[in-house]
Amino acid sequence: MSKRQTGRLTDQHISSGGASGIFGEDAQVHDKFVGRASLNVFEKLKQEYERYQFRLRPALNKQEINEKLHSIDKRLGETLYVKDSKIKPDGGIIEVLDKDGKWRVVLVSEAKFQGKDVENIKAGVLVGKNNDQDLMVAGNAIERVYKNINEIRNFMLDEYHFPYVVFLQGSNFATETVQVFRPDGSFVEIRHDSGAMNRIDRVTAANYCMKINRNYCKNIFIGHNKSSIMLQAASIYARCDPWKEDEMQQIMIDIAKTSIGILNQLG
Repeated sequence: MSKRQTGRLTDQHISSGGASGIFGEDAQVHDKFVGRASLNVFEKLKQEYERYQFRLRPALNKQEINEKLHSIDKRLGETLYVKDSKIKPDGGIIEVLDKDGKWRVVLVSEAKFQGKDVENIKAGVLVGKNNDQDLMVAGNAIERVYKNINEIRNFMLDEYHFPYVVFLQGSNFATETVQVFRPDGSFVEIRHDSGAMNRIDRVTAANYCMKINRNYCKNIFIGHNKSSIMLQAASIYARCDPWKEDEMQQIMIDIAKTSIGILNQLG
C-alpha cells in the first residue's frame, strides 16, 4: 500500500470515528436488512409456490460460473487462477428447481450504503481532514458492485431474465436535492446533481442508464442491423433516506415473481 493510500485511509479513519467507520456501521445494518429481507422472500416463495423447490445460496463459485459459460460456448469460461474464488451478494442467491432438474436463479440482491452526510449534519459533526467541512467528498466504493453484477450476468448468459437488484442508500445516492438542518437551525444543501457528492452515475452503466427505481428483471431486446441484441439490466433502487426492510422485501418479491413468470412462459 502506498503512503498516499495509507494517508487517505488514516484521514477516513479519523473523520469517520474509528475503524468501524471505514466499513460503516450503517452499511452493516443495511446489508443485514437486505439479508433478512432475502430470507423472508425465500420463505414466502416456498409458501406461495408449494409445488416448487427453492434454495438460497450465500455464494456462487467462480468455477461454477466458468463451467456454465463453457457449456454455452467452448471459447468461454477458460480462465481461472484462484480455484476457490467466489462472489457473495449481500442477500444471497435464490433459485428454483425446474422440470428438467436444473436450478434457475430467480433473485440476487445486493445492498450498498455510502454517504453519512445527513447524519453528520444533523448531529453538528464536521468532517474532512481538518474537521471543517459540512460534506465529505464521495468515494468510489460503489464501483465494486460491478464485479458481482457481471459475474451473475455471465452465469445467466443463456437466460431471458436477470433478477439482480441493488439497493443504494445514503447521501451519495440522493435522487433529489435535500436540505438538512444543523442543531443551530441553519441548513446545508445536499445536491443530487453535484459531481463531488452523487455516485448514482457510477453504477447506472449496469442498467444501460435507464430510469432507476424500476424492475428490469425481464431482458430487453433491441434491434441492430436486422438482428437483435439481448440486454440484461440490473434493477437499481436508490435514495438518500434509509430503506425499510419491508420495502426492500416487496421489491424483491416482485422481481422473484417476475423471474418465475418468465420461466413458466418458456416452459
